[in-house]
Amino acid sequence: MLKFKSTRIWLAAAAITTSMAAQAADPAFDYRIIATSKTSTMEKELNEGAAAGFRFSKAMGGKSANGGHEVIAAMVKDDSPKTSRSYKLLATQKTSTMEKELQRAADEGYSYLEQTVFETAFGGREVVVIMERDPARKERYRSYRLLATTKTSTMEKELQEAGGEGYVLLGLTIGKTEFGGEEVVTILGRY
Repeated sequence: MLKFKSTRIWLAAAAITTSMAAQAADPAFDYRIIATSKTSTMEKELNEGAAAGFRFSKAMGGKSANGGHEVIAAMVKDDSPKTSRSYKLLATQKTSTMEKELQRAADEGYSYLEQTVFETAFGGREVVVIMERDPARKERYRSYRLLATTKTSTMEKELQEAGGEGYVLLGLTIGKTEFGGEEVVTILGRY
């Protein structure tokens, strides 16, 4: 009888130890949601989140439940090694300006993360690009290209040409042009 009790105790202890080890191995995630109608506020809050150990996860622009137009971003904190990340938001209605700003940010060590379309409080629609500078990132895009056209067939042709030059497609949105039309906007990067 004593041997049977000690076996049960040993099995119970093994089960508890295995359960605790499994729980310790499962990563824990902490999320932060940022929602604002100003791109400058979003950049500030992303950087505040980064200082608190969060990293960017996803973003979307659009109409929120309160009836306003906002950019909404999700940040996550997990068990990954902490680095001193910083974020930059680029927002413009002019595609030529966006390409210059993308390249300037790349020259400062920022990498493309996400793009969305954001409707401003003044009724304009801007393409918003979120970029991150992460000292731990070894590989990053050195050069960016922005393509914008109203015709998908033209976009395919331009993407083929850029792909032949080593550019990889990073993001795709439909944005309003400075002339009032809708256009397909793609952002590509090259190492």
